[in-house]
Amino acid sequence: MSHVESRDGTTIAYERTGDGPAVVLVGGGLDDGAENAPLAAELSGRFTVYNYARRGRAGSGDTPPYALERETEDLAALIGAAGGTAHVYGVSTGGALVLEAAAAGVTGMDRIGVYEVPYSLAEQWPRQWREYVAAVRGLLADGRRDDALVCFMRLAGSPEEEIEAARNSPYWPGMVALAHTLAYDAACLGDGRPPRDRLAVITRPALVITGGVHPPGSPDWMLALAGAADAIAECVPHARRVRLEGQTHVADPKVIAPLLTEFFTA
Repeated sequence: MSHVESRDGTTIAYERTGDGPAVVLVGGGLDDGAENAPLAAELSGRFTVYNYARRGRAGSGDTPPYALERETEDLAALIGAAGGTAHVYGVSTGGALVLEAAAAGVTGMDRIGVYEVPYSLAEQWPRQWREYVAAVRGLLADGRRDDALVCFMRLAGSPEEEIEAARNSPYWPGMVALAHTLAYDAACLGDGRPPRDRLAVITRPALVITGGVHPPGSPDWMLALAGAADAIAECVPHARRVRLEGQTHVADPKVIAPLLTEFFTA
C-alpha cells in the first residue's frame, strides 16, 4: 500500500499494480477499494493501475469538514502520483465523482469511463432522494451509523429479511465502519439527477456503460440506470454509450476489462 497527500493534507492510500499507461480506479458506495481489486488485476497486464481508497475509507485519511471539492482534489493527487496523466474509471457513485472531476477541469485526466452512475430521471426521484439524504445526514449526526446503513439499504431496494440477514452477518461491522461515507456519496450525486449543464463542459472522451440485468421488480433507481446513462452520453460532447447485456450493478471484471482496454488504447 502506498500513499499520496491530497491538497488539504489528507493522506490517500492506494495500490499500484502492472505496467503501461496509467489507469486510476474509483470505487463506489461502501467500497474501500476492494471491489475494484479484481478489475485492477485484469487490467494490470496492459496498464499501471492505481486502485485507491477514497477518503474516509480503509487506509485513507478523512479531514473534516467534507466537501466534494476535496474528493476531486484526491483524484487529482492520484493522477499526480501516476505521473500527471491517467485514464480514469469510476463505478456507481465513483462514476459520479469522475464526472464531477472532469467537469471541474481536473488536469491530467485522459479518457474517462463510468459504469452505472446511479442518477435517475424518474419523476418521483427528486423527492425520494431529498428525503433519503436528509435522513442519512440526520442519523449520522446522531451517531446512529447502523440506522444510516439500513436507510441506505432500503433506498437500494433491499427487502427487510435481507437487511436483517446483513445485520447478523460478519460483514456488517465493516459496512458500519464506512457508514459515514454515505453522506459523501450523496454529495457526489447532487440532487440525484444528471447535472446536464456540468456534463456539457466535459472535454475528455468518455465511455458510459450500463449492464443489462435489471429485471422488473428491481428498485426504481436501478431500473432508471439506463435512462440516466443515456442522458449522460447525450450531454457529454465526446461520449460513447455501451450496454453490457448479462451484467449486474457489479460487472464481471473479465467482461469489463477488455472493453476498457479497447477504449483506453484507442
